[in-house]
Amino acid sequence: MLPRSPNRRRIYLMRHGAVTYFDGATGRPVLPEQVQLNAEGVAQACAAGQAFASANVRFDRVIVSGLPRTVQTADLVLKHAGLSQLQAQVWPEWQEIRGGRLGEIADADLIAAFTGLQRSPVAEQQRFLNGESVGELLDRVLGGVARLRADPDWDCALLVLHGVVNAALLSHAVSGGQRLMLGSWVQSPACINVLDMGEGPADWLLRVSNFAPLHPLHADERSTTMEALFAQYLRYRQQRA
Repeated sequence: MLPRSPNRRRIYLMRHGAVTYFDGATGRPVLPEQVQLNAEGVAQACAAGQAFASANVRFDRVIVSGLPRTVQTADLVLKHAGLSQLQAQVWPEWQEIRGGRLGEIADADLIAAFTGLQRSPVAEQQRFLNGESVGELLDRVLGGVARLRADPDWDCALLVLHGVVNAALLSHAVSGGQRLMLGSWVQSPACINVLDMGEGPADWLLRVSNFAPLHPLHADERSTTMEALFAQYLRYRQQRA
């Protein structure tokens, strides 16, 4: 007897659109729980929605982390995909990794605090900006994966999440369902990853990674989000000194 065709479900995994993490007037950091999409982020989310519309993609499940930047991105994507009737679900276990108080990080530790998650594989004890550890992040992110896998009532899902959360999900998928974090995943604002989830925990296919509709070849990008934020934070810290 020939084996039956694999029964895989489709996940479109997005990062939220661009935001401004430092206030333009004062240079002060904006609380991650409050930051909104900037004009570029709005344009990126609209372009992603148009890309889905052009490919005639239809979702039967939309999930966001609940932080405003994911909610705004999902709303714009659905509007421009012609799917405004869909209601996004909030899964707080997929909120971005939580940082600590930046002012408490010693100067000598700043580079490691900002860019430590870029080294592969990332140790579970590695903390993000003196806040949540990678191990703590994996606990909740992989719990969300198990929750999604156990739900039979979807076939094509849109997940609008965050850079580090996406890295954890992608690391889990490409490693065949292992618990680990690979730090080399670049997630541009409003990028789209395409994953197929099979019936077993090790059955994953990665079809597309970090596709950004407005800049598909990333011709002008050489630094990561955290490297750019580190440079901005240094300027703010020097102004206060």
